[in-house]
Amino acid sequence: MGDTGFIPYGRQDISEDDIAAVVEVLRSDFLTQGPKVPEFEAAIAGATGAAHAVAVNSATSALHIACLALGLKPGGLVWTVPNTFVASANVARLCGADVDFVDIRASDYCMDPQALEAKLSSADRKPDILIPVHFAGQSADMKAIGAIAKAHGIRVIEDASHCIGGQYNGQPIGACEFSDICVFSFHPVKIITTAEGGLATTQNAGLAAAMGLYRSHGVTRDPDLMETADAAPWEYDQVALGLNYRMTEMQAALGVSQTRRLADFVAHRQRMAKRYDALLADLPLILPWQNPDSYSALHLYPVLIDTDKTNRTRREVFDHLRAAGIGVNVHYIPVHTQPDYQRLGFRRGDFPVSEWYYDRAISIPLYYGLNETLQDRVIAALAEALA
Repeated sequence: MGDTGFIPYGRQDISEDDIAAVVEVLRSDFLTQGPKVPEFEAAIAGATGAAHAVAVNSATSALHIACLALGLKPGGLVWTVPNTFVASANVARLCGADVDFVDIRASDYCMDPQALEAKLSSADRKPDILIPVHFAGQSADMKAIGAIAKAHGIRVIEDASHCIGGQYNGQPIGACEFSDICVFSFHPVKIITTAEGGLATTQNAGLAAAMGLYRSHGVTRDPDLMETADAAPWEYDQVALGLNYRMTEMQAALGVSQTRRLADFVAHRQRMAKRYDALLADLPLILPWQNPDSYSALHLYPVLIDTDKTNRTRREVFDHLRAAGIGVNVHYIPVHTQPDYQRLGFRRGDFPVSEWYYDRAISIPLYYGLNETLQDRVIAALAEALA
């Protein structure tokens, strides 16, 4: 991409090797349910230190089957955060469960362990499942959150859609050190891509088997799982109510190829983010804080308009940047303020830190193809917008 065109906030990087990997599958015997999906699962399990990985067609699907595998039933309860895409909350409702939220910390924009502890101490109902969301590539404080959840008998799903290639507490995110299941996204703006696609990691063989069943109609030919005695070779049993959430072979082949560059992708994002840190320091902005216990995958670089130091509004800055060809975006509109959630009784004011963050936030460009020339354009336009 040249330095005179539109600069997106994020985009995929597709190499000739990636293209060749997909073409090879298209010329093969299997477009679905072949060898590439298990190969991709093994690659991500190796990258994260997880014993098991289950690939599906989106991170939303991965969150859904994770909830099902953990036994979430109609009438159950899930807590997540408002600062996330709606999928993190919607999956609870797709299971017939209720959803509520825990506010974020003003430092890392992830679930606040203190707010979680306070909410649990006064709650009439404790959640069955907690879904902390790792934001912008950085893990939530899972050591604290995991300890709280364990003390209260709550299962934990890490929504790490932003975080493949990141680390926390000296371990790769996805190792599930403080959780039951961890979920990743491979949407084109994420760290690596399979076009659409998602994956769940776990250290628990039973949970992995359950998720594998739920992603493919609840149907099996495994003799150990079938209930039909002396089954004929063509027979299969539906042993659970599942869905078709399978990943294709083309997507998996792309994922295998992309995973080979995972460390380079994250390292480049780290370099660009450090350059932003230095060159934006004097502007009236609140820059992303990085937890010293975390190595962020840096999916996003969100800056906040410091309203104590400028009278420019977020909308004015956003519009100026878009007009200058800088494809900024905002992540995220707090879920509890969405019309569908307002109809459930949530109101603006319920989660003030998430709302404070949202009212000021702009995600500026950060991706593998971003170079210093393009980044200088972003910085100059941002300085001009704030002048």
